[in-house]
This record gives sequence, structure tokens and C-alpha cells, in this order.
Amino acid sequence: KITVEFLDAAKGSTRRITLPDGKMLDVRIPAGIEDGKQIRLRGQGDPGPAGPGDALVEVSVNRHPQFCREGTDIHLDLPLDLADAVLGAKIAVPTIDGSVTMTIPKGANSGQTLRLKAKGIKLPKADVAGNQYVHLLLTLPDPPDAELTALLEEWASKQAQAAETD
Repeated sequence: KITVEFLDAAKGSTRRITLPDGKMLDVRIPAGIEDGKQIRLRGQGDPGPAGPGDALVEVSVNRHPQFCREGTDIHLDLPLDLADAVLGAKIAVPTIDGSVTMTIPKGANSGQTLRLKAKGIKLPKADVAGNQYVHLLLTLPDPPDAELTALLEEWASKQAQAAETD
């Protein structure tokens, strides 16, 4: 059994392992390998009547603090401040291949999901990569901003008055 980091499993890597007989091998971790899958090392197992057997290495993938995998798609929760949600913005968003700039539309809501096409897992024999889905999470300042609070109280009062006159 070996444990690999999320990004190593997503993009592929090489790890050095020690077999039970003490032999050390460099094992190629294929891009896109999933937690619990096995890698077959032909001819590296215990000897048998027909020659050496295959060694099976079970791969365990560590969780990532930001990314979550579903098939070939990557999901990310992105904190968004009120100004960027209301006014729209261009924000740096992490992906498994590095940061990219994403446009947040004006009036974005918490819970809204935006897609980064082909920024997910690319399997070795596949022509296309999965997508990355960015889930927006509106965050307010902590501690609360007095000026923002006053502005929203005034706005809410005007909205209530307008609703009464309708």
C-alpha cells in the first residue's frame, strides 16, 4: 500500500517504494488514479512455479484542503466578499494546474456554481479533461464593518418603504 497526495494522483507522479523482500522500485502513479485502485507491477511479486508473480500496490489518495474530486471533475468552494459578488470581479482561482483568472458576474449569489471547462482530471488515454466547478460562498467581514452595516440598514429601510407604497 502507498499513500499519495491529491495533486500527485490527479496529475501523475513517480514514487519510490520498498517491496516486502526489501527491493526498492520507482513506481509510476498514472494521472487520474482514484483512491483504492491498484497498480500492477508485472514480475515483481513472489516467485512461483511459473516464475515471479505480479506485485499489486493499493493506492490511497490523501484529501486536499481545497479540491474535491467527482469522477474526472474537480469541485472547489470559493469564498467571495460582498463587493465582488455585487459588482462582479476578476479573481484568481486555484486549479490542479495552477491559478487561473475567473470572471465573477455582477450580482453573483452564494451557492452559485461556475464552470472552468477542461480544468479537471485528464486521464492518460482520454481526449478531454473533466471540468472544475467553482461553488461561490459569500463571506461577510468579521468583525462586521460599521459603514457597510449603516449602508445596508438605510437600503433595507428604503426597500421596506417602497414595498409599503406598492
